[in-house]
Amino acid sequence: MTETVSITASPRTVVGKANRRLSSEGMIPAVVYGAGRDSLALSVSRHDFELMMSHHALGATVIQLNVEGEGKPVNTVIKDMQTSPIKGEIIHIDFMAIRMDEKLQASVPLHLVGDSVGVKAGGVVMHNMHEVLIEALPMDLPSVIEIDITDLEVGSNLHASDIVAPSGVTVVDDPQALVCSVTTPMAEVEEEAAEGEEAEEPELIGGSDEDESEEA
Repeated sequence: MTETVSITASPRTVVGKANRRLSSEGMIPAVVYGAGRDSLALSVSRHDFELMMSHHALGATVIQLNVEGEGKPVNTVIKDMQTSPIKGEIIHIDFMAIRMDEKLQASVPLHLVGDSVGVKAGGVVMHNMHEVLIEALPMDLPSVIEIDITDLEVGSNLHASDIVAPSGVTVVDDPQALVCSVTTPMAEVEEEAAEGEEAEEPELIGGSDEDESEEA
């Protein structure tokens, strides 16, 4: 289930504002920590990393980090990734070293599949939750979890507790978190509301003609 990829990283001594120089050299500053090892500042090729991202679901991918100067690769997952608010490019990566025999938590995408009977009846699917937090051994992490909405009718909801996770995977998100629902289109709701308003008897403003004649 879990994909395994590898990428080369180089130890770095450049830190802080000096990291801007790495960007001009086509490198991304990074750090690796966890699994009983000391934190180590690294740099990775921007080209290689972005190419890897374009082909793999990183939330459920074990990345074998080949650190120059170390004898064997380090099994890692991406713990955090910072992007520039202006350019949108990756400016820092946190790799977390893991043990393959210990469970870890990761967020994986949720994909809705099937043709809902509620949609066939004129309803609209509202997809509220696009990823879910799960726990599993590294090699059991799925790249995506599919949710069958075939039987979902208008007015029906699916919550995190309804997610059928693959074997060896536990959903740890709030069980009551709303994943999706099928609702009546807003246009129909507004039309029904407008019809209801028209059906109400308009309120008279001021007194009746009889009251006015009595006052005169």
